[in-house]
Amino acid sequence: MTLIERLALELKKSEDEITHFLQSAPKRYKVYTIPKRTSGHRVIAQPSKELKEYQRKFLEIQNLPIHESAMAYRKGVSIKHNAIAHKNNPYLLKMDLENFFNSISDKIFWKTWESILPLPSSQDKKTLENLLFWCPSKKTEGALVLSIGAPSSPLVSNFFMYQFDCAVSNFCSEKEIVYTRYADDLTFSTKHKDSLFFAPSMVKENLRELFGGTIRINRKKTRFSSRAHNRHVTGITIANNGSLSLGRERKRYIKHLVHQAQLNKLDIESRQHLRGLIAFAKHVEPVFLKSLKRKYTSELITQIIEESNG
Repeated sequence: MTLIERLALELKKSEDEITHFLQSAPKRYKVYTIPKRTSGHRVIAQPSKELKEYQRKFLEIQNLPIHESAMAYRKGVSIKHNAIAHKNNPYLLKMDLENFFNSISDKIFWKTWESILPLPSSQDKKTLENLLFWCPSKKTEGALVLSIGAPSSPLVSNFFMYQFDCAVSNFCSEKEIVYTRYADDLTFSTKHKDSLFFAPSMVKENLRELFGGTIRINRKKTRFSSRAHNRHVTGITIANNGSLSLGRERKRYIKHLVHQAQLNKLDIESRQHLRGLIAFAKHVEPVFLKSLKRKYTSELITQIIEESNG
């Protein structure tokens, strides 16, 4: 069965309808920028509502190999699990891949695919390209890349990085280093002082061997830390006793928003934002949620959650 046939079956549409829609799919993206935390802007390409539906359906029917060290977009795995993997190790190294999704083009994707699995038929290849890749160029036949904003990009990138994750994990297990990757965030931790200093050159070498320099390290974001300093893994703070925390700043921010909600000063969008933060707090540090309820009453916190749901 071709991918078009499978999508038609799953989406309850005709094959002609699927084919016609996907022909222009790489152009069906809303493009905007958001400021980065440090400097500059990040380009987000958001697929149309219908294209997202197609991409999510692909995620349900796909069966691509993904390494266990890849933590993004895996069922039952979250950033909390990513932090837990490192919580008992005092020495930490964080690295970041530069312009990660946009560096994965259709050409390098198929080259990597071929080294892991047999290539699909030419028809399925074209279907996958149109379904999963964005065309940033104004030309109809311009270069295709993964977009930040497509629900399928994290999982597709996990498959793309499969051999890299295997190689890095093998190196790390020999050195008693824990390795995880959450999309473009690489995290290494160990109980042995100085063991992590070899990791950046090893990562660089594997990226060069596997991808020929198209995927690069963002050297500005390479950070070594230890229990002497705050350790942060994908936005979660690891305390010296190994417990997970939201961090002081985020807690302060949540308290500020709850207080604003108490005074009826939050608009609908801000309440939705607060609801997300409360859900995150419940997941990462339930004790903090209890303290919020004590300070601002259970009724208010419940009201914020329920109103935002409504």
